[in-house]
Amino acid sequence: MNARWPTRLAWLGALLGLAIALLLFAPARWLAQAITSATGGQLQLVNARGTVWRGQADVLLTGGQGSQTQTSLPQGVQWRLSPTLLAGMPAMALQLGAPCCTPQPMALTLRPRVGGAEMRLAAFSSRWPADLLSGLGTPWNTLRMQGLLSLQTDGLTLRWHSGRGNLQGALALEAQDIASRLSTLRPLGSYRMDLRAEADGNNTSLSLHTLSGRLQLQGQGQWVGGRLRFQGVAEAAPDSEAALANLLNIIGRRQGPRSLLNIG
Repeated sequence: MNARWPTRLAWLGALLGLAIALLLFAPARWLAQAITSATGGQLQLVNARGTVWRGQADVLLTGGQGSQTQTSLPQGVQWRLSPTLLAGMPAMALQLGAPCCTPQPMALTLRPRVGGAEMRLAAFSSRWPADLLSGLGTPWNTLRMQGLLSLQTDGLTLRWHSGRGNLQGALALEAQDIASRLSTLRPLGSYRMDLRAEADGNNTSLSLHTLSGRLQLQGQGQWVGGRLRFQGVAEAAPDSEAALANLLNIIGRRQGPRSLLNIG
């Protein structure tokens, strides 16, 4: 045997051990840096502790680079990432919890597919403070919403293939006892938004309606070619036109006593 082989094997073993150590004990800040970069700084994990596989961090929402607005999530988030199998194929399982807002951690599974990837979100429910959105900048920092956002799903599947995505499942968002600094009325009302994706993954619709309150909101939308097209109406209850005039001027295009909401 070549006299150099023992030395080479030792170096190979050392490098392999180092690679395994980096893989198993990769610091949580690496994940934090990746998320900040991927979101343009709008979602930031700060004071990240632990590893990529199991850790916790404080959470900041910002308007992005150069923004002066930011909000923080009380008590931050905790995560656990581990390899798993999905339909017999290698995948990654993520347990993500926010002590303030998720009674049970959210469970996500991500696996690669030929020409794309698939992400599955298991059934869950959560409740979030509405003022978190203010950190994202315009228009949220203008509206300065207060109240509670309740998010619930029986499960969602998102698939990417050849640069296009399709969604299957349903998601419901309830905005409860919402208020804004643009109006003296408190609360403005409570609202529900439903997102539904058909089983074929090619038809995804969005609906908005008012549960209660003096600011009345309603609308319908649909994703067409990967873009959202939404049309809705905001109007004040008969005894609240003057108190809601400023808010109606800002959230949409005025048409008499109503404000038209258009996206796409």
